[in-house]
Amino acid sequence: MADIQEITPIQRAAMVLSAIGAANASEVYKHFSDDEIERITVEVAKMDYWPVEVVGGVLNEFYELCLTQKVISEGGVEYAREILEKAFGEEQAKALFERITKQLKTKAFAFVRKADYKNLLAMVQNEHPQTIALILSYCRSDQASAILSELPKSIRIEVVERIAKMDNASPEFTKSVEETLERKFAMLVTTESMEVGGINYIADVMNKVDRSTEKFIFDELALRDPKLAEEIRQKMFVFEDIANLDSMSIQAFINEVDAKDLAIAIKGSTADVAEVIYANMSTRKREATQTDVEYLHNVRMRDVEEAQQRIVAIIRRLEEEGVVTISKSGQDEIIA
Repeated sequence: MADIQEITPIQRAAMVLSAIGAANASEVYKHFSDDEIERITVEVAKMDYWPVEVVGGVLNEFYELCLTQKVISEGGVEYAREILEKAFGEEQAKALFERITKQLKTKAFAFVRKADYKNLLAMVQNEHPQTIALILSYCRSDQASAILSELPKSIRIEVVERIAKMDNASPEFTKSVEETLERKFAMLVTTESMEVGGINYIADVMNKVDRSTEKFIFDELALRDPKLAEEIRQKMFVFEDIANLDSMSIQAFINEVDAKDLAIAIKGSTADVAEVIYANMSTRKREATQTDVEYLHNVRMRDVEEAQQRIVAIIRRLEEEGVVTISKSGQDEIIA
């Protein structure tokens, strides 16, 4: 019998839509993207039979989430927390609360995402670093990188540090900042969802800033928080990005890496990355590496990640030495 935890989100959505009837389902469809409609429709078409208890569990979960969002929207955060704990118990209420508040949180500052970064810069440059960090966490990464590059050097590092360490912001504080900024900006744009802050986000921002800004921030951040600086740096170029390197760069790092590391890394890589690497090897080296990969069995994901990270470290070192060129989002100007 299927476990409800094994049911995918798309399958859950298909179950709910099948249960509420065609008329209601057609209204719900209006709120989906084209991609979501296609995926859910395929899943609905594939549905055959699910045990009653599984379907009932999914529908009950859906009802609880709807109820949770309604209580939070109408009664506020603290009121909702109290009601949910009484209704579902402390542990289940906490799980429901976290899922819904994350969804609500991602809608904040939606109006800034189509704003010109210069207008945003003018509004935020005199704010406290914590406020700037919060606002940039809701911007598009290209907006945030442009603003970060023009902030006074005295506060750049603090803003980067606060974004990277950001996890949960007070809903009341977020709402207050959002309302203040919206009054200043007076612009309405469509709402998009995005995660707030964190290492991955600031790494994406750093990938888009100019090289001098990047160097300044990492030099200063390494003095204040070496571990955080390294965590951000490691996220800025991932193993899969090898597929975007030019042939000379790929050939350069291949000559530097350990043969065993390369085989393990390829074993856990995508077909695109493996193909690019093989294409830049000599026939003899390619055949030897492919043989090594084929004979690898039961490789732990941790070993794959460590091997890939060692290769990434070599690529970044070669970049610093001027041997490898890492294109920044395809926007680097190459001079022949």
